Amino acid sequence: MSGGGGDVRPERTAPGDRRTPGTRSLRALVLDTDGVLLDSAGLHAAAWKKALDACLDAVAGEEQPPFDADTEYRRFVDGRPRYDGAAAFLTARGLRLPTGTPRDAPGCATVWAVAARKEQVFAALLATAGVPAFGDSRPALTALRAAGVRCAAVSASRHARALIRAAGLADLLAVIVDGEDAARLGLAGKPDPALFLRAAALLGSRPYETAVAEDALAGVEAGRRGGFGLVVGVDRTGLRSNTAPLRERGADLVVPDLTALVRRVRGEHG
Repeated sequence: MSGGGGDVRPERTAPGDRRTPGTRSLRALVLDTDGVLLDSAGLHAAAWKKALDACLDAVAGEEQPPFDADTEYRRFVDGRPRYDGAAAFLTARGLRLPTGTPRDAPGCATVWAVAARKEQVFAALLATAGVPAFGDSRPALTALRAAGVRCAAVSASRHARALIRAAGLADLLAVIVDGEDAARLGLAGKPDPALFLRAAALLGSRPYETAVAEDALAGVEAGRRGGFGLVVGVDRTGLRSNTAPLRERGADLVVPDLTALVRRVRGEHG
């Protein structure tokens, strides 16, 4: 894990201390932002598709099929920092671009340029569409606060803090850790658990007494790697098509929405 200091490292517990889900006492909950609290995953997927399809056309032409905004989005880019997502997708497609630098202009010449193009497209979509909170987000956070469960929101996006405030959820969150914090502190992106560990530390909760809620495969893997007491997958897809992959990546359980999550976490807490 990179950066951030020793205060965000997972607690080391004896093997017998990690009990099966349903018997742990949970003090806090760390929630992913995009796809769990905010209905923004579709906007991110659309931005990635526009950026990556342009890159595929420019670099590979007809040799490569278009970016799949469902399967490939969830597998390679969902929940990851922009550069990591672009690099993972291009590598999977066998395309090798120069790394470039974070100062590269949007385009297709380098991995950083592709990442910048995604950011440019996302910002344009955001300006016209906006990002709402899911209907169950505010009631769920309100119920968790009433139950004494401190909550944090985590995102690799530099937009997350502003989006959470615009959605009216900031007052219900004790902590927000976003892409700006990650850049400032040198925290690695998911599936590294650094962002989650930072949030738990700021909540004053040790990982094994903290739950993580994630819709992204990389996020679930991060929760498992970080030694969190309960790793909850959130599958909001209509056909629950992400449930099996979330379980395979390490989710202790998978819920369809935050209402079901509240029932489980409140049961853990009480």
